[in-house]
Amino acid sequence: MMMSRKRTLAGTAILVAAVGFGVAALVTRDRWQPWLNPQAVTAKDEEHQAPVEDAKVLKLTPQARKNLELVSKPVALQNYWRTIQVPGVVVDRPGLSDRGITSPAVGVVTQVHAFAGDTVRPGETLFTLRLFSEYLQNTQSELFKATRETQLIKEERARIEGLARSGTIAGNRIIELDQRIRRQDGLIQAYRQDLLTRGLAPVQIEQIAEGKFVSTIDVVAPPPVSAVGRQREIQPVAFIDDGGGDGLVYEVQELKVDLGQQVQAGQLLSVLSNHRSLYIEGHAFKQEAPMLEHAAQNAWPIEVEFAEDDNRHWPPLEQVFQIRHLANTIDSASRTFDFFIPLTNQSRSYEKGGQTFVVWRFRPGQRVRLHVPVEQLENVIVLPAAAIVREGPEAYVFRQNGDLFNRIPVHVLHEDRLNVVLANDGSVAPGFYLAQGSAASLNRVLKAQAASGVRADVHVHADGTVHGAH
Repeated sequence: MMMSRKRTLAGTAILVAAVGFGVAALVTRDRWQPWLNPQAVTAKDEEHQAPVEDAKVLKLTPQARKNLELVSKPVALQNYWRTIQVPGVVVDRPGLSDRGITSPAVGVVTQVHAFAGDTVRPGETLFTLRLFSEYLQNTQSELFKATRETQLIKEERARIEGLARSGTIAGNRIIELDQRIRRQDGLIQAYRQDLLTRGLAPVQIEQIAEGKFVSTIDVVAPPPVSAVGRQREIQPVAFIDDGGGDGLVYEVQELKVDLGQQVQAGQLLSVLSNHRSLYIEGHAFKQEAPMLEHAAQNAWPIEVEFAEDDNRHWPPLEQVFQIRHLANTIDSASRTFDFFIPLTNQSRSYEKGGQTFVVWRFRPGQRVRLHVPVEQLENVIVLPAAAIVREGPEAYVFRQNGDLFNRIPVHVLHEDRLNVVLANDGSVAPGFYLAQGSAASLNRVLKAQAASGVRADVHVHADGTVHGAH
């Protein structure tokens, strides 16, 4: 009986001890559980970890950097021109780009030799006209009569010259004949010049002087013209190089008459064009006039962006663009005024069907964007526009340090569509490797890592200890 009681008490004591041990283990599980499964506890803690309030560092794998096409470069101090953007358009240069061909006399178009798109050299025939001009016919008659009269006077002088030397007739008779010859020579020269200006060739004029009158006339491409600049430099214009190495040519832009049409003296027959010498016409507002005037006075170079320009198949454009002059009138519709920048065009040609055709790189009507310098910023840091991200009044760039990217606040002095200019205030020092783009994407990744509660600049060891990045 006594033994049975002792056994009951011992069992009760063991049960109570087991229950107490279980309760103690449950209460102290936070202390011993990390020793059994440290990784599970760490993951659980990370799930409930609070977001990082002020994240400044993010971590990217090499694969992520390649996906973003992220490039980092060391920065350096430099000078930068602050510019304003002004729209513009390529236009013909009056007096140089186009030349009108007019009829020299009243007549009928009997043949058209050059059509729109054709190229012709100076002196080549454009039209053939059958003359109906009474004035031109009279001029030919007067030239012939003056020429015949001169011949008769010279024959008479030769006949009496011997008599004058012998004293048979007075010597003043020879003087009178010489004066008549000089008058006739003046008339002949005037008639010849009149016929030349009417478009007749020297060979035709010689035929007229012999009595063979001209009933048709060829209208030819004119000779080159020259522009005299302020520096007295003479430059040939209104021509294009046809690539053949044997001269320059015009391009027929437009025909103004039809075959068989009667034309008057001075009437426009066709337009010859040459787009070698053009203008870039900028359109600015009145408040921008002082800045444009300053740029023109100081001959500051203008950066030009040509819309739809295929620069891969053309030679480099090496000319310097400068404002030539500003217009003094304002357009009543757009309330803008124009300014003009000379443009030397590029061309190439090809042969087809025995004809030479020309293709121009820049064409009138092509849109451009002009970057006009207004102020030089010295000792600043210049980055691509995509290298900066904004959050309200703050602006940030990202400095690369291995796999880590530090977000750094900066002071922006100037920003345009292509570049951003940072102040040299010590926030970014020369030699820092800064991301050259994808700043907005980097900022989104930084926020996502901060929201997860995992800081990019720390890591957790297998034993549960936390250390800074190294």
